[in-house]
Amino acid sequence: MLPPVPLDGLLRSLGGFEIDADRLGAANLSGLHLDADLVASFVDDRGRWAQARIGLDAAGRAATLVPLGAGPLRDGGGRPLRRGRAADAEALARLPDGTWLVAFERWHRIRAYGRLDGPGTYVEAPPGLDRAPGNGGLESLAVLADGRLFALTEDLAPDGAPALRQGWIGTPGRWMPVAWRPGSDFAPVDAAGLPDGGALVLERRFSLLGGFAARLVRLAAATLATARPGAVLAGEEVLRLDGAPLPAENWEGVAAVRHGGRTLVSLVADDNESRFQRSLLLLFVLAD
Repeated sequence: MLPPVPLDGLLRSLGGFEIDADRLGAANLSGLHLDADLVASFVDDRGRWAQARIGLDAAGRAATLVPLGAGPLRDGGGRPLRRGRAADAEALARLPDGTWLVAFERWHRIRAYGRLDGPGTYVEAPPGLDRAPGNGGLESLAVLADGRLFALTEDLAPDGAPALRQGWIGTPGRWMPVAWRPGSDFAPVDAAGLPDGGALVLERRFSLLGGFAARLVRLAAATLATARPGAVLAGEEVLRLDGAPLPAENWEGVAAVRHGGRTLVSLVADDNESRFQRSLLLLFVLAD
């Protein structure tokens, strides 16, 4: 258990958990979804999925994390994806009809799953995604309140704009190109739609001297609703994770959901199977 910490700003800490990968059934967690029943769903970069239920105490803080199931992500024939280039799952989103979408790096693509333990079919990826660096593809994939998808690459810059990152808004077959302006030395690694029509974007930074840091940025609903092709999107930083008071880990996933009259936000960190890093899940309340 991780206790709540005092924070200034729009987010209030509800504590969290250090995740036991063996008990959960997945490691190297890189994508996160949270539903209204507080079931957290994860994908990892070894091609696995897992689910666990978050329990709250009487004060509404994180109290328990109970594993529910885990297994391999599968190809169209129902065969487990081969670990490596084919299995590097980086983002997880769920459509209003319940279909799961998983974005992959290295072999850049999106697969759709009726069930996480079932076969996955290809979804038409945004045009130009194949130009992304092997380890800099589609790390962010979110479903917005209006049903559109919001996708960002980690390390693909639009032509002539090296400080920006390529993104898209729309649906398969009707993708609109946009760009994202990250913080200095940061890169987007996940996104989540908000109930009000806005979105959260998680950004990560790493250096050999400074280690990991992350920040969470809120994107206004009006900005997404009025975006036009080629628009440069940016938002307001609402949280910094750099060791004081929140841990500076390899934060890779963000999710948001309306539960009990509150907007809850969750973050997950990938420990890279290193004894010097931790796999953590944090829970917050976002002020209305």
